[in-house]
Amino acid sequence: MSIKRTTTAVVVGLGLVTLSACGSSDSGGAGDPKTVTLVSHDSWAVSKSVLGDFEKQSGYKVKVLKDGDAGQAVNKAILTKDNPQGDVFFGVDNTLLSRALDNGLFQPYEAKGSDQIVQQYRIDQGKHRVTPIDSGDICVNYDKAYFSKHKLAPPTSFEDLIKPAYKNLLVTENAATSSPGLGFLLGTAAKYGDGGTSRSSEAESGGGWQDYWKKLKANGVKVVDGWEQAYNDEFSGSAGGKKAKADRPLVVSYASSPPAEVIYADPKPKTAPTGVASGTCFRQIEYAGLLSNAKNTKGGKALLDFLISVKFQDDMPLNMFVYPVRETAQVPEEFVKFGPQAEHPETMAPAKIADNRDQWVKSWTSLVLK
Repeated sequence: MSIKRTTTAVVVGLGLVTLSACGSSDSGGAGDPKTVTLVSHDSWAVSKSVLGDFEKQSGYKVKVLKDGDAGQAVNKAILTKDNPQGDVFFGVDNTLLSRALDNGLFQPYEAKGSDQIVQQYRIDQGKHRVTPIDSGDICVNYDKAYFSKHKLAPPTSFEDLIKPAYKNLLVTENAATSSPGLGFLLGTAAKYGDGGTSRSSEAESGGGWQDYWKKLKANGVKVVDGWEQAYNDEFSGSAGGKKAKADRPLVVSYASSPPAEVIYADPKPKTAPTGVASGTCFRQIEYAGLLSNAKNTKGGKALLDFLISVKFQDDMPLNMFVYPVRETAQVPEEFVKFGPQAEHPETMAPAKIADNRDQWVKSWTSLVLK
């Protein structure tokens, strides 16, 4: 979910991943009960001082093993679950959660402070196999300067994107190889359904998400492999896109992308150069869990407690550009001003995603890329 993430291999079947099924020889800090190992995707980040405070107070040294993009990391964790690489896994989101749970990736643990997590994110309360850590919205971002120059109102909804006024303006990521690409597909499936009558009375695409994507394809949507290429090479509103002389003023990214454009700019602008089409958002939740067969379960439990502590939750937004899930956590001013969460994002139950994800991606690939 992080703004820095280029997430690939999201829906690759386990049998297609060329990975060893044995754990790392240094897994879980074996032989060192004072080392606790966190396995994550490449976008994990935390302030050194915050992590240092945890290590000092708990007595554990934290080892972080970054294992590629989210989909790859989850698949590898499943393959190595009998001899895991670490003690805690962070970064499985609601699009892949059912796969991890069905494969017995985690053992139960109710983290201290779980009762302070926003209620809507607590989906595994009966078993406590995973703990919600952060949330974020995948949304279409727009280049304010482009729309001002062309005296065109930026889109606000999925339906706007298939209108002639926005032809050849949108770039999105491949749903088979990218987390935001998959999230955008799921957002359209949540909005329009899998055929038949759309749940939205205002929708014009009554044939379900497939019919919507036919219209989006006809309206010139461009598909690239991952977020990095889409956002930094193709999107005219990003700092990278300006340097690359990109020509697409609409991109599938995150609601937290506009704050990042302000925070990383030098000098900092008074307002974000990009905006969010709030009616195109899909809510992602990321979870962490104590790995089955973890070598250091006591340390793993302490680490999970830390991940939902006020100190970590307050620190997280400006490191991974996601929203905290703890009710009392502080949201940075830049997020409130430039990247507020969508009021009514599209959502989908993990079980429904599990039942349909692979077939939807297969259908999407045939429909959009061929």
